[in-house]
Amino acid sequence: MGHSTAAIIVAAGRGVRAGGDLPKQWRMVAGRKLAAHSMETFAHHPRIDHLTLVVHPNDLDSRPWPDNPVAEIVRGADTRCDSVFAGLQSIEGKFEHVLIHDAARPCVSARLINDICDALEDGPAAAPALAVVDALWRGTMGFVSRREDRRHLFRAQTPQGFNLAQILTAHRMYQGDAADDVEIAHAAGLPVAIVPGDERNFKVTSPNDFYRAETNLGVHMNMRLGNGFDVHRFGSGSNIIICGVSIPFDRSLQGHSDADVGMHAITDAIYGALAMGDIGHHFPPSNPEWKGAKSAIFLSHSVELAARQNYQIASIDCTLICEEPKIGPYAHQMRARIADITKTDSSRISIKATTSERLGFPGRGEGIAALATALLVAS
Repeated sequence: MGHSTAAIIVAAGRGVRAGGDLPKQWRMVAGRKLAAHSMETFAHHPRIDHLTLVVHPNDLDSRPWPDNPVAEIVRGADTRCDSVFAGLQSIEGKFEHVLIHDAARPCVSARLINDICDALEDGPAAAPALAVVDALWRGTMGFVSRREDRRHLFRAQTPQGFNLAQILTAHRMYQGDAADDVEIAHAAGLPVAIVPGDERNFKVTSPNDFYRAETNLGVHMNMRLGNGFDVHRFGSGSNIIICGVSIPFDRSLQGHSDADVGMHAITDAIYGALAMGDIGHHFPPSNPEWKGAKSAIFLSHSVELAARQNYQIASIDCTLICEEPKIGPYAHQMRARIADITKTDSSRISIKATTSERLGFPGRGEGIAALATALLVAS
């Protein structure tokens, strides 16, 4: 008979060695935030009954964690030990077993989770590890001082599993910080069974590790690619709206809705990736309800359809074709607006412009065209 089991994903670190502007667990890898990959594996595992995500207090206002899968959010602390303790306290008395996992290990497998759960049937603690196979040296002043015996040495991994009540007691007794929860369990006298680890279950630590994770996670990625094209002519007016940003101009774009040529192309690219028609199919221009409608309505609808099919927007590239107005000064605002609607990091949104060298209707200043490509990745 199985035991009730919760999983705690520790995502309160700052990850400074990994570089970048964001803590590593919130950076995008293979179309999703790093933490989302391991969260997904736990959330869909049949032996995991609850998912808790421990986040740093500084992240509570910005809420950078993924909305899918859903997890209980717990306020962490400045040390890993205190963050784990906060997560454990949040589920105290509610479950028999707990698995504690680092958010920076995105390639955890369902098999490994299963093995830890199996080991907990026979003891209070279990953790995955890999035997050290390389020669070990001790160094002094940049030189080898002696060889170390590698026998009986292991490289620790997570998830580390415990009887919930016993690891909570161990945390309450422990003084100071610890590298992991096995150290805390061992200090309390709990026997910790070693479960064979997985080389793919590495911890993202340095900038190069992101490429390695992308490669590992991308092997089984389910991707869809779509493109969209739209054109709107100029008419009388004093501004144009492109990608949700109003630009002062001596004319306006004409259309049934707000004539946002860039957003229309992006929307059709997403519909195309889903093989679900175009804007005209979902919002017929013959329907007066959509007269003058904001194009954000259309784009949001395409994103919602993607989410219903378990797809997230991995990247968007939009090229605006016009002689004027100048797009460059507004490109940053456009990227931010599209990112907000599509729930995608702005670093994965490209908005750029080109001219048609005075050829065709854009070259004659009669209107603006837009071409967009959208990449969707299964979540």
